[in-house]
Amino acid sequence: MSHVFPRHTKATLPTATGGDGCYLIDSDGKRYLDCGDAAVSCLGHSDQAVIAAVQEQVAKIAFAHSGFMTSEPAEQLADLLIQHAPGDLDRVYFVSGGSEATESAIKLARQYYLEIGQPERRHVIARKQSYHGNTLGALSAGGNEWRRAQFAPLLVEMSHIAPCYEYTGRADDESSFDYGQRVANELETEILRVGPEAVMAFMSEPVVGATLGAVTAVEGYYKRIREICDQYGVLLILDEVMCGMGRTGHLFACDHDGIAPDILCIAKGLGAGYQPIGAMLCTDKIYSAIETGSGFFQHGHTYLGHPVATAAALAVVQELIGRDLPARAQTMGEKLQSALEAAFGQHAHVGDIRGRGLFRGIEIVEDRDSKKPFDPALGIAGKLKKAAFEEGLICYPMAGTRDGRHGDHVLLAPPFIIEETQIDELVVKLASAMVKVLPAP
Repeated sequence: MSHVFPRHTKATLPTATGGDGCYLIDSDGKRYLDCGDAAVSCLGHSDQAVIAAVQEQVAKIAFAHSGFMTSEPAEQLADLLIQHAPGDLDRVYFVSGGSEATESAIKLARQYYLEIGQPERRHVIARKQSYHGNTLGALSAGGNEWRRAQFAPLLVEMSHIAPCYEYTGRADDESSFDYGQRVANELETEILRVGPEAVMAFMSEPVVGATLGAVTAVEGYYKRIREICDQYGVLLILDEVMCGMGRTGHLFACDHDGIAPDILCIAKGLGAGYQPIGAMLCTDKIYSAIETGSGFFQHGHTYLGHPVATAAALAVVQELIGRDLPARAQTMGEKLQSALEAAFGQHAHVGDIRGRGLFRGIEIVEDRDSKKPFDPALGIAGKLKKAAFEEGLICYPMAGTRDGRHGDHVLLAPPFIIEETQIDELVVKLASAMVKVLPAP
């Protein structure tokens, strides 16, 4: 009997005993093509450069508390990230994962306004059908109703505007650009409703991950968002925990939209699964307000800037940049999109195939023409996850795509080292799973 507290108490899980490139291997020797471990394993499971970096660092020094000492890998990693970061991002605050990164961002935004003498700014605006993590502040910012529901009495008051979700949101007589401007302008409307003097930040994912399934914003949306934030003195926090670090074809996902945030959050692909790590990046303007004010960010975690974690991430980022893997993610992502369209583009229960780079989503519907989702009681997403796993494919199906309850999608986020033959394998295995789960047309 296991004493591990699992995610689901009724699940009986195989034991992972090995990794080989894009594959995980269980104790029975079964191989699983890993295309949906929450977009973590961007380098696959056996990258020798990262493994060597971890081994070398742990032999030198495993831990030094950041309240007393910094470390060489933390300093080098921060330098490398800022060298390639967009806009005026200038400082890096290392944490242990995505939720810690977004939680830190919210608290930094609040302290920034305290430091510059605007204590009335306390309100965060985010978007519906977003996900920013599972700690209480991050969960408050997120718009995933399923995850929020039972903890609602504990959450901080924040408000949520519509996502940029063209598949269901754009009117038939509306251009993509006009649609994007319309939903972006909801931010200005909400700022004015709350009161410009009370709003401190707007938080969003450049490409929405688990909750919507690789939904990209239309052209011009984020430039308008940036304009509104600048107009009202609101900080723009971008959550690239899932979509960043090369996943969408750029080292930082916001580069595609030609904008830069005031605060940016990364994790998952930063450590590629070799160590738990995340980071919050902020501009020099924000950092200087702390430095010349109280001099102390009133926040912290024990494992900030952990030497082994930052050594692993340094090796990961060096691999990403040195091998130009973001560009490879873009190229292979286009091949994946083509393969998905060829296999499922006319499928009676596939409504949309979308995404950017090696971050792709398939929206499952009961009826293509009306875009009507399946009845939630059918549990389509859960059944697809199980069926795909039995086929030897790890993918990320989710329910509640439309509103937290209705709608299903499959998120695909394979390693950047995936080969064309493995894309074919992915499609075959996913098709087999869909035949088992979805009703015949």
